[in-house]
Amino acid sequence: MSRRNQSKEIKRNKIKMRIRSKIGGTAERPRLSVYKSNNAVYCQLIDDEAGITLANSQSLKGPLAAGNKTEQADKVGQEIAAKALAINIQSVVFDRSGYPYHGIVKSLAEGARKGGLNF
Repeated sequence: MSRRNQSKEIKRNKIKMRIRSKIGGTAERPRLSVYKSNNAVYCQLIDDEAGITLANSQSLKGPLAAGNKTEQADKVGQEIAAKALAINIQSVVFDRSGYPYHGIVKSLAEGARKGGLNF
């Protein structure tokens, strides 16, 4: 398949795998993984050594679903930061999952920083 014919999803997955080969989460400093769909924004704190999810947040329902997607992402970032601080995690490794760092992804990261997480 030529480079010109690759879909956006295939290109994002290549970037995602390149990023994931270089970063990983531990129990002390988990990986903050971001996923965005057409309807919602999702994020998880993942301990890659143990293979478990420590906390998660999403903008699917409730008060986090109000506003546009960048506002939702900011709220999700603040909620995941609050959950992380509740389980004594102050520092994380940010995994943008191949998405460009602007718009929704940047808003989520800034929300997590406002909530008290360090990247």
